[in-house]
Amino acid sequence: MRISCLSRQTGLPVATIKFYLREGLLPPGTPTGRNQADYDEGHLRRLRLIRALTNVGKLDLSTVRQLLASIEDDELSLASLYGVIHSFPDDAAPPKLNGLADATADVDKLIDDLGWSISPDAAGRDRLVQVVAALRQLGCDCGIQFFAPYATTAEQLVAAEMDLLRPESEGIDRAAAVVRAVLLEVALTAVHRLAREHYVTNRFGPADDEPPGAGSAPG
Repeated sequence: MRISCLSRQTGLPVATIKFYLREGLLPPGTPTGRNQADYDEGHLRRLRLIRALTNVGKLDLSTVRQLLASIEDDELSLASLYGVIHSFPDDAAPPKLNGLADATADVDKLIDDLGWSISPDAAGRDRLVQVVAALRQLGCDCGIQFFAPYATTAEQLVAAEMDLLRPESEGIDRAAAVVRAVLLEVALTAVHRLAREHYVTNRFGPADDEPPGAGSAPG
């Protein structure tokens, strides 16, 4: 298929596809003439994967590039591939918070009580420590056990996610594993937000059609 066909089927502008080609995010097509090439279903799937990771997963292109390279690295084990995913979401410096030591001790105890095998430098562990410390610093501490049901639910969801993987003897679709890992986290956040809206509506009534101050001219 021509690049214009890729554009129609993915909804991506031709200029964006050419950018991905220049940046190596999309492999080159088969040359058919001067400045012309044919592309196949593999290119179409790669573009859809990139679009899902950037538009829905909200990952930047440098992160997507790392994920794509990891997917294609056959010497990288599946556990290491998930390790790449778990190293995200960002490289931002952690905020300076009080009570990090106490929050770390509580998070580690929660992990131990769950019986989870977690690396001491796991990004998710550090992020949860920051959340707990920030809540306490703002005076809205709800106790580390508040997160136990979150952990139980997350464990059930991840177990179901792992069950979607085919046996290694049948060949695991590494790209599908990556996109599920990224997008299911987005889905979990979305479902959590929907559940909160439901409970807020039932408890406090429906929200106003327009938040206070919305649409007003700046002063």
